[in-house]
Amino acid sequence: MLYINSISKKFNKKQILDGVSLQVEPGRIAVLLGGSGVGKSTIIRILAGLEQIDSGTILLDEQPLQAQDVGMVFQDFNLFNHLTIEQNVTLPLEIVHQMPRDQARSVAHDLLDSYGLADKKDKYPHHLSGGQKQRVALARALAVHPKVLCLDEPTSALDPSLTLSVAKQINELREKNMCIIISTHDVQLIQSLDCVIYLVHEGKIIEKADSKDFQKNIEQFPSIKKFMYGQVA
Repeated sequence: MLYINSISKKFNKKQILDGVSLQVEPGRIAVLLGGSGVGKSTIIRILAGLEQIDSGTILLDEQPLQAQDVGMVFQDFNLFNHLTIEQNVTLPLEIVHQMPRDQARSVAHDLLDSYGLADKKDKYPHHLSGGQKQRVALARALAVHPKVLCLDEPTSALDPSLTLSVAKQINELREKNMCIIISTHDVQLIQSLDCVIYLVHEGKIIEKADSKDFQKNIEQFPSIKKFMYGQVA
């Protein structure tokens, strides 16, 4: 279980996060919903070890969360343009996790094959479409067998027609028993996920809803309803 307990963060004296708390069970998806600048991507970056909290705690299975337990898929994918697709997946395995090269290549081949990219392993990122780049980024994140997977705005850099495909991939990841956290403002994506929705506004979580409960009784969650219909929460 991932426990995020009352975390706060300031940038240049501006309060970005203000006492954010949530829990994510293994095999479950937590969606941080909100507009630009509300703090949802900051939560993702903190989980990935890219930012430090000013106060609060983050625990995984009752121990402080470690960066090596987190896989990250960035909004713009952050692939290395000078490396092949295979090398993009193997590099963190070899450098960070000290995995022998042959073993790292085997892991990369299996993951790329599972995402329909086996024939692209010797290509470079500029040869790939946006959807293919995202699958490479996902394969790289999964290669380290993370307990927590973070996806920052997973559909923002893609053609809208790919949203349902992305949702299918994310829903399938639940079977890997990871804690999955997504930041997004994409309503279509959320409507296609089995998830818990956390509406973030001005650095705080102001409403929470299980996606199934929200679909059954939308009036019970007025702030999420307002956001989903394009109004400011």
